[in-house]
Amino acid sequence: MASVKTLAQSQDLKSLPSDYTHFKNQHKSVEASPEVGIPVINFALLTSSNPDHRAKAIHDLGKACEEWGFFMVINHGIPETLTNPLFETCDEFFDLPEEEKLQFEIKNPRFPVMVRSSVGPNPANEKVLFWRDYLRFFVHPEYYCPHKPEQLSGLVSEYAERTRGLARKLLRGISLSLGLEETYIEKAMEFDLTTQVFAANYYPPCPDPESAIGIPPHTDPGLLTFLLQNGVGGLEIQHEGKWFHLNAIPGSIFVNTGDHLEIVSNGKYKSVWHRAAVNNTKKRISLVVANGPSPDAIVEPAPDTVVEPSAPLLCDDAPAKYVPMNYMEYVEEQRSTKLGEKPILERIKK
Repeated sequence: MASVKTLAQSQDLKSLPSDYTHFKNQHKSVEASPEVGIPVINFALLTSSNPDHRAKAIHDLGKACEEWGFFMVINHGIPETLTNPLFETCDEFFDLPEEEKLQFEIKNPRFPVMVRSSVGPNPANEKVLFWRDYLRFFVHPEYYCPHKPEQLSGLVSEYAERTRGLARKLLRGISLSLGLEETYIEKAMEFDLTTQVFAANYYPPCPDPESAIGIPPHTDPGLLTFLLQNGVGGLEIQHEGKWFHLNAIPGSIFVNTGDHLEIVSNGKYKSVWHRAAVNNTKKRISLVVANGPSPDAIVEPAPDTVVEPSAPLLCDDAPAKYVPMNYMEYVEEQRSTKLGEKPILERIKK
């Protein structure tokens, strides 16, 4: 199958092919305004030596995870001198000939490298094609990366290392916001061996963006997912039953909580539904880094978030709402299901 980029650039393309027609639900997105209150976390305050500043940032972080499952991080310390070349190099990757890109695929069942067009991780389960090309591979605890373009591996390696550090410090703040020991989540999830995945998504201009979808509604496995975009919006999240189209603060990183942070918090912090919309004028590139537990970690609610019904609640939910499950087993089961569903998280609820 030709890439979506090739299809979009075809002179014969006059309208959206029927295979790409996605019947969206009735919930149209609205533009998120400052009044909506999209949470913004100032990382400089979260790591401040001033105890009052840090306490306020931890409180805001916990509130963002509980009420939205989503926030933007500013002052995170990852420079544009790294991210701008990374966007440019990923763009170069999608310019490679189709046969050259496909040679980088690795079929390792545990740590695959995927170079795909139009489909999700399991094409057999998708009824509609997506207006997206993507490159996706594991960067930790094992590192895989195409060797072309030449700069890609070095840039991704540095970005992955920096985002691991950012994720570790955010998880410490989240642990404290739950009333846990500061390093509880990173120790329980064996974060030194974190399962980290890098993905570059390419969304070319679409002739009928109202009928197509870049990625349908889904939630992410893992703890925290980071997203950067090339100045072109498309990220939409669900909040209180409504869909919001988000615009990024310049230089910020979008962060959403994943399924396994919902499990660790015993349901207090929610894994957020999100999707990718497309447009008819500009290409959009998003860079995604998903940070999860170690591949072999058994994930379950933190003991301090589980209490007997007669005791004062540290969280709103008691007793444990989720059964323990190996992280990679969860990921592999999710790969076998189609996007738009959340069956595994629901299935392991008690």
